[in-house]
This record gives sequence, structure tokens and C-alpha cells, in this order.
Amino acid sequence: MKKLVVIFLIFAFYRVSAQDSLQLLNSNREHIKMSGMSVLGSWSVANFAVGLIGQSNSSGQNKYFYQMDAIWSVFNLGAAIPGYISAVKNINKPRTAAEALKEQKKIETIFLVNGGLDVAYIGTGIYLNHRGDIQNSDKLRGYGEGVITQGVFLLLFDATMYSTERHNGNKLRHFLERNPLLFDGKKIGMVVNF
Repeated sequence: MKKLVVIFLIFAFYRVSAQDSLQLLNSNREHIKMSGMSVLGSWSVANFAVGLIGQSNSSGQNKYFYQMDAIWSVFNLGAAIPGYISAVKNINKPRTAAEALKEQKKIETIFLVNGGLDVAYIGTGIYLNHRGDIQNSDKLRGYGEGVITQGVFLLLFDATMYSTERHNGNKLRHFLERNPLLFDGKKIGMVVNF
């Protein structure tokens, strides 16, 4: 009987430890998101300031370049603030294995899709720049250069975020393969791969 109790205690401790590890991986995902949104927010604030100063102190194509930076920074900040708030809110949120996998897949997909959009932004900027050359328009050339600049930054940002989140997701997937049974203090769960 003593051996059975000892085996049960070892099993329970192992599963509680596994749940702590799952929580750590979930927390890491939110920390990565917080860091990324801080970078995006900082980029946005810097672009807004430089854009406002630049457009008031320049003319021609440069004026429109800076104007586009200021405009674009509003949208970047509009994405960074809710993303940061969401990460802070969810950093200690307990998740089941299924919820963790769903959330991990969601964040990876978001950054992957954003990377595709970034390529489209760069293409749009190249098109605007080309149209500006054809029409001899400083406004189109300046806006084109601004969109290219933002698209390149966002492509690097989203690629870095995707890579970092994918790495964390691979740790999560590997962990769940090794630990198909999880215990959250109230119930025991099992991960089933289809």
C-alpha cells in the first residue's frame, strides 16, 4: 500500500510540474508579444515625431515621405497598444493544453499573414513611386518611399516575431508530446493528437 501511495505522489508531483511548465510556455508567449508590441509602439512614436518635424521642415518629395511616416505611425500604434494590453492581461491566465495550442497557432498565423501583407505594402510603395515618376508627382514618390520604408520595417518585425513565436510554439508542441497527461490542481487532462 505504501508503494502505491508513493507512486501516486510521484505521479501527481510530475503532473503538477508539467502544468507549471505549460504555464511557463504560455507566459513566454505573452512576454514575447509584450516585447514585440513595445518595439512596434516605440517605432510608431519615433516615426510620428520624426514625421511631424520632417514634414514641417521640408518640401517636395521629402515632405510627403515624412507625412506618410506620421500617418502610418498612427496605425502601427493602433495595433501596438491593444496587443500590449492583451499580453499583459493574459500573461498569467491559466490555459489548458488545447487552449494553449489554439492560442499559439493563432499568434503564429497572425504574424505569418502580416508578413504577407508587408510584402503587399512594399509592392504598393514601389507602384506609388513608379506612378510618381511617370506623373512627375512628388506626392506619389514621397508616399511611395514612405510606404516602402514602413513595409520593410514591418516585414522585418513580423518575420522576427513569427520566428520567435514559432520557436516558443515548437517548445510547447514538443512539451505536449512528452506530457500527454496534465493536471491543473482540480482535474487531469489528456492531449490527443489527431
